Amino acid sequence: MKTELLSGTIQIDAAGLSHAGKVRPTNEDHFAIMTIQKSVRLQASNLQDTAILDGMCGPEVFIFVVADGIGGTADGKIASGVAVRSVIEYLAEAVNCVRDFDFEREQTFLDILSTAVWRGHERLKEQYPERGGAATTLTMVTLVWPRVYVVHAGDSRGYYLRNGVLRQFTRDQTMGDDLVDRGAVTEQQARKAGWYNVLSSEVGGSLVPTVGVVDLADGDTLLLCTDGLSKYVPEDRIAALLAAGSAESAAQSLIDAALKAGGWDNVTAVVARAISAA
Repeated sequence: MKTELLSGTIQIDAAGLSHAGKVRPTNEDHFAIMTIQKSVRLQASNLQDTAILDGMCGPEVFIFVVADGIGGTADGKIASGVAVRSVIEYLAEAVNCVRDFDFEREQTFLDILSTAVWRGHERLKEQYPERGGAATTLTMVTLVWPRVYVVHAGDSRGYYLRNGVLRQFTRDQTMGDDLVDRGAVTEQQARKAGWYNVLSSEVGGSLVPTVGVVDLADGDTLLLCTDGLSKYVPEDRIAALLAAGSAESAAQSLIDAALKAGGWDNVTAVVARAISAA
């Protein structure tokens, strides 16, 4: 999709793709791309004062979500689906608050986004108390140009590409990352013990979500992806593929690269590129 944003000087080209890979029998990944807009456009009038329209217009809000179910079974697919649906449902309920976004009330906005993730967590706990494996990663990005609001749990990742340089703006929530950060083990020890494969935070499990803010610039490209991409395709290769073509063609190239690397896991890529409309 290509959508006009704010004054028409910026457009967002966004696309998402998901694939089961070559090994897993089912795809436990889910993603969503949403747009919320509060806008009134005056097409023609002889009014001299059109200030009344100022309160009827607002920024366009883009929401991108990626979730990777945990467990390698149907429970993982259930968990990621429930989490993404719950986020969408809650944001639909809170749509007026989102549409009335104000940069001076950023913390309130972040609280709304965090609550959406907790809603999915609580629903999984309530609906599947017997399913110890019904858990999922979840990375949600909300773009109100030029600011990106991030709510994150697990090891799916968020990146942005600027001037050919790929930067990760999420932190993997794994036992390996936690132990290395605390200085308890080295990266080599954590990798040998398999700690990087054990999540320390997940929706439906032991949830400790992180929130953050990133500022974008014209020409930047966002990427949300599951570890079926980030574990098997080097970051320099991701950067090169992300820089070329439309958002849809970039997403397809990333999926193809993961499959070419072996397709050992489900893989999902959501790409959003900021383009100057001038």
